[in-house]
Amino acid sequence: MLFHSSLRKELSRSFGATLVVLVTIVMTMMLIRTLGLASKGSVNPADVFIVMAYTVLGYMPTILSLSLFIAIVGTLSRMYRDSEMVIWFSSGRGLTDFVEPLFRFAWPVLLLIAAMALVGWPWANSQTIGMRQQYEQRSDIERVTPGEFRESSGRMRVFFIDKDTPDGATATNVFIWAIERGLQITTSARSGRIEDVGPNRFLMLSNGQRLERPLLPTSGLKISEFKTYGTRAGGSADAATDATPVRARTTLSLLRDRSNASLGELGWRIGMLLAAINFVLLALTVSTANPRVGRSGNLLLALFAFVIYYNLLNLGQSWVSSGRYGMGSFLLLLHGGVFLIGTTWLVLRNNNWGQRRTRAIAGGLPTPKPQPPKIDPTS
Repeated sequence: MLFHSSLRKELSRSFGATLVVLVTIVMTMMLIRTLGLASKGSVNPADVFIVMAYTVLGYMPTILSLSLFIAIVGTLSRMYRDSEMVIWFSSGRGLTDFVEPLFRFAWPVLLLIAAMALVGWPWANSQTIGMRQQYEQRSDIERVTPGEFRESSGRMRVFFIDKDTPDGATATNVFIWAIERGLQITTSARSGRIEDVGPNRFLMLSNGQRLERPLLPTSGLKISEFKTYGTRAGGSADAATDATPVRARTTLSLLRDRSNASLGELGWRIGMLLAAINFVLLALTVSTANPRVGRSGNLLLALFAFVIYYNLLNLGQSWVSSGRYGMGSFLLLLHGGVFLIGTTWLVLRNNNWGQRRTRAIAGGLPTPKPQPPKIDPTS
């Protein structure tokens, strides 16, 4: 059908252009953020682009929903502005006739949003968190670059080495400055190597000297020499990870766990799909154009509605996680309420209740004839 095919073709072009622009913006923002984390030592500088890619992949449900919303609003607003909607209305088409072609176009995008929210989001988060934990839990000697002073993970020690081996387990001319038990300790050694003692990892120093000085000037210096000395290097042989955050857990594990935090995360993931469906209806209702107002009015209104809806979705997740609301009541209250508002608004606009201007444009409102003035016969 010409009506459906022409509408879906224009929606496809608008959706593709919007998606490319939004992905480019998000990638730029995530690159700046990831570079900042790398400069602080939270992310391996060699994995900056991989972490950025995982982060952008996790935000794809939001990007796809916003792209779909903007594409529908922009396309329908252009049709209003170019008087194409007047032609469709004059041929007997109403706003409700746009629901079918819009959802025919949107259903692949909705399926992709569901897949990314239920599967892609937790997988991308688990990969990013795993890479950050693996980098942060490396040993202190592995943090050191030859010829540079580097702080330890706890920022209570400073390391310096002259040279190291390719495997990073042995170094020469080791210098360590630390604060322990109220003492300022300076240790130097000709060589050092990494050894695993039980679950912990130690730096074994050879042929060195240790200088201890209290932070408060209560006593003198203490100097000792050693042939072999062991100090904890930070990290462990088998780096134990903390409990997996709920945003990195699979949807199936959230279904099995009935805790408030799991239900809040599950409600957010399901809510992304429900929100995308509601955005299709909202885009149809808010799409209108007035040549005197300008072309950006509808897009600003659409962005404002998207921000409010998305913030309410995140706020509802925190409410469910804290136990203030149940997941079912949250989904029904937020998404069911928005769906009811959208459908009611759509029916009102479709029937032109109380909209004299729309009837006049579509040719359905007759021009009122002037009435002769009434004369009072008693005057």
